[in-house]
Order: sequence, then structure tokens, then C-alpha cells
Amino acid sequence: MKKKKTVVIGFVGTKLDNYRGSSRWDKWRPSIALTQHQDLSIARFELLYNGPYEKLVDEVAADIAAVSPDTQVVPHTLEMRDAWDFEEVYGALFDFAKRYPFDPDHEDYWIHITTGTHVVQICMFLMTEARFFPGRLVQTSPPRTPGAGTPGSYTLIDLDLSRYDQIAQRFSREQMEGVAFLKSGIATRNAEFNTMIDEIERVAIRSRSPMLLMGPTGAGKSFLARRVYELKKARHQVDGRFVELNCATLHGDGAASTLFGHIKGAFTGAGSDRPGLLKSADKGVLFLDEIGELGADEQAMLLKAIEDKRFLSVGSDHEVRSDFQLIAGTNRDLSQDVVAGRFREDLYARINLWTYSLPGLRDRVEDIEPNLDYLLAQFGEEHGQMVRFNREARTRFMRFARSPEALWSGNFRDLWASVTRMATLAQSGRINEAIVADEVARLQRLWRPQLARGAEHAIALEAVIGEQAMVQLDLFDALQLEAVIKVCRQSKSLSDAGRKLFGVSRGAKAKPNDADRLKKYLARFGLSWDQLAAS
Repeated sequence: MKKKKTVVIGFVGTKLDNYRGSSRWDKWRPSIALTQHQDLSIARFELLYNGPYEKLVDEVAADIAAVSPDTQVVPHTLEMRDAWDFEEVYGALFDFAKRYPFDPDHEDYWIHITTGTHVVQICMFLMTEARFFPGRLVQTSPPRTPGAGTPGSYTLIDLDLSRYDQIAQRFSREQMEGVAFLKSGIATRNAEFNTMIDEIERVAIRSRSPMLLMGPTGAGKSFLARRVYELKKARHQVDGRFVELNCATLHGDGAASTLFGHIKGAFTGAGSDRPGLLKSADKGVLFLDEIGELGADEQAMLLKAIEDKRFLSVGSDHEVRSDFQLIAGTNRDLSQDVVAGRFREDLYARINLWTYSLPGLRDRVEDIEPNLDYLLAQFGEEHGQMVRFNREARTRFMRFARSPEALWSGNFRDLWASVTRMATLAQSGRINEAIVADEVARLQRLWRPQLARGAEHAIALEAVIGEQAMVQLDLFDALQLEAVIKVCRQSKSLSDAGRKLFGVSRGAKAKPNDADRLKKYLARFGLSWDQLAAS
């Protein structure tokens, strides 16, 4: 493979490069010194300057030709009046980068950041970091002994942090801490949920675009939205408040007033000005839960507020400005609402950039145990008393919590309520089997109406496996197979069903393959996933 040519891009040093007479060779001049290194072959030096420095540029080019005849010096004058003005400098460099014929396949670009004003150096760094300059930074240093006439040293800085182990490890630790923060330190075991939280952490830090959290009631949308805000607050990315509203509570004429505010006298009862929640969320985060419940007028006004960062309060002719980040929540399929005409297509497109579907507790049965520990610890902090299960009680509760009988229809709210009841009744901080038995009975009563509705849709096992196979099954096998088929029909994929069915035993395996275990189990009865998914 042919070696790439080295091309340097840098500003002429109006002070450091500006020496004349024969004594100039005893001075350290960064631009010339870089071409003096015996181990370095520079094919081209793109010499940038602004102002009346043509003569200096010619002198520097001549001296580079004297020490490195193979180096071509190409002068570039940039249109900027003030080299200390960020906007001017960045704009001039951006224009230069747009018209420059970069050829990274054949040329290696070194961005010299030793010369130029501090503003120039910072902008050169930013342009390189953003890959407008597709190269590496080069920093030159004078020789240790002044007047030695030697070129000093140079250091290449590659902004690909993966090359710098200690820095990369620190950034990795920061990212892991951010993910743990979003999960409140809960050691979740669901692979899909962990992957989703990893991405949400990256998006939360790097983006201010709207975020849409989907999932059933009680899946933790509000909790996660607040944690995203707190993470951004800790990283100094927001200065304002976290403002939360459940849109299902908005009704009639008061909906627009609650969101966008009103002026005094806008309508009967408006005795004073009201800023509205969008204004209250300025420089912060606005979480609108159940956004699908918004009316058509509020949807249109919200779209303008998101896109333009301004809106009209009710009764006002003067626009209000508010720069907030929107996090929306819903337990509905908004795409279906768009088709049905209940939700604006343009608003859905605007909030659908970063969309995450939070699984319900029944889809994360392996996470019940770590959440149980978290909720117990939280209860202990709030009430000043540590509460624990005895071994038999914990085993009994977890056996029920993971079983098909446990609907967890309220998701984490149900689990929180259950833990709160048991912890409150625990004498001397110990949850025993009697407390668990009472709680299991209470949950069964709570879910009985839903279980009854589910019984109406009970599986006709004979229709699935056939009459002949059915008569050869023990009652034990028939009941087990019926439960497995029910879980399969409620799952999104073979792997999803496998995780639910083998949520406990998979932890003891070095390389759990839930899908393969379930596939083999179904094959014993002549069944396949495709057959069940289609039925």
C-alpha cells in the first residue's frame, strides 16, 4: 500500500514566525521548525493568514523551501477582520474547510495549533473534533535550550479517544455511571432493557431533541423522564426545572391555559396572568405524560412551541419564548391514532425522533428481584428501619411473582404497593411467610376480574396438539404445556418467551440460550414457534 502524503494546515505565526536577518536561524519558529525534522517528510504546508502579512508569508515560505525543498507551501488568505472574534474565526475556517479538496484516502492531514491567536487555536481544535478537518492535531514545542537552532519537538494528538486508554476508560466509567444513575443503581437483568437504557443515556447527554417514552401505565415512564432530567442537570446541560403534567387531566378550555398560560381577562375567571407550564419549563425539561390525550388545538400549539421555541398565551397578541426539551409519554400506539385522525401526523413526526418502548413488569420477570431489593432499601431509607424477608418468605413471594398467576397489571406501581404493604406489616423488620401469604391472597383478589376475563380466552389444548396427542398426556404435562403456550402467545418472539419461562434457571447457566430450550420443549409435542405465533 502506497504511503500517504503528510499535509500540514496551520496559521503563520505573526510573532513566533516573525524573525529576520541571519540570526533568525537561532530562533525557534514553529512553522519552519516543523519542516526541519529529519524524520518527517511534509509534502505540502497550507499556510493560513489574515490581514497584511503577505510579506511575512513569503519569507516563511522561502525559509521552508531552504530547509525542506520537497515541501510545497500554499498560502491562503482568510476573510476575517478580527482574529480574536470567535464567530468570525470559526466562520472563516468553516468556509475554508468547505472549499478545500480534502483527500483522506491519499493524504494525512496535520492541523498545527501552536500558532495563531488563542481563539484561532480553539477553533482549529473544534473544527478537527467535528471532523470538518479530517485529520489530527499537531502541537510543536521549542527546544529545551534556547538559541540552539534545533527544531524542538512535535506531538500528534488524535481526537479518537479509543487510542488513549486512560481517557477512554474515564469516559467509559462516566457513561456507566450515567446508565446506573438512570436505573437508580438497580442491577436489571433484562438484556433488552439494559441496551435501551445505554442508548437513552447517550441520547440524553448529546441531544436536546424530543424524546417519546411508550409503555403501559406503571412501566416507569415518569420515573425515567425525571432521571433523564437529573442526569442532564448533573452534567450542567439544563438550568431550568423539571415540569410534569399528565395530559389526561386536561379538560376543555382550561387545557390551553394550563399549558400555554393566559393573560388577565382572557376569559371569565382569569383574574391574573398565568405563565403556563411551557414557560415554567424554560431552560429545563417538560414531561407530558399521555400526550395522546391532548386536543387538536393544543397539539397544533405544542408543535409550534417545539419547533419555534415560542407560542401565544391564551388571549395574548405577544409571543412568549421558552426553550425547553420535551419528553412525551404514552400508553397508546400513536401511529394508530395518526391513522385514525386522533393525533396530528406532523406532531408525531416531530416527537418520534427518539422513541423507546418500556416493557411492562411481566415482560421483565427477571428484574422483579433486583427491583424488590431496591424498593425495600428505599422503604428503609424513608422510614429509618431496615426491612428484610426471611428466606422461606422470599422464596415463596418470588415463586408467585414470576408465575403466570401474577399479572402485574399495574406494573411497577403494583410491585411498589406490594412491597410497601409487606414492609409496613413486618414486625422487627422481618417479612415472614404469613405476611407473604396474605399479600399473595390480596394480589390475587386484586387481579381476579382480569384473571376471569383471561379464563374466557383459555387455551383449547386439544385444538393445538390434536385429540390423539391429548389423550396420551398426563394432567401435569397438559397443564404445563397449556401455560407455556399461553406465555408464547403473549410474547413478541421466541427469545422473549424463553426469557419469561426460564427467568430463574437461566441465571445458573454460563451461556443461557432460552430460545433453544423453549424450541426443544415445544418440539417434544410436535409444536413450533411459528405455529403458535400464527394461531
